[in-house]
Amino acid sequence: MKTKSFKDLIVWQKSYNLVIEIYKMTGLFPKEEMYGLSQQMRRASIGIPSNIAEGYGRQYSKEYKQFLSMAYGSLCELETQYLLAIDLGFST
Repeated sequence: MKTKSFKDLIVWQKSYNLVIEIYKMTGLFPKEEMYGLSQQMRRASIGIPSNIAEGYGRQYSKEYKQFLSMAYGSLCELETQYLLAIDLGFST
C-alpha cells in the first residue's frame, strides 16, 4: 500500500504519540524544571515527527534520508534527557 501522507507512516504515528507522552510526563516535573530539562525534552520529542514529516515532503530521497537522520538524532537526544530525568527522580 502506497502512503498518501506522512501521517500514514507508522514511525510518524508512534513518534507523534511519543510527543504527547513526553508532554504529559514533563508536566509533572518540578516547577523549577519548566525552562530546563522539561523544555529540552519537549523540543527534542517534537523534532522527531517534525523531521519525519518534513523529509517526507521533500522531493529527493537524499533529502528525505537527511531529515530521517535528524529525527534519529533528536531521538538519541531525547533518550539521554529521559535517562537524566529518571536519575534525577523526576520520572520512573
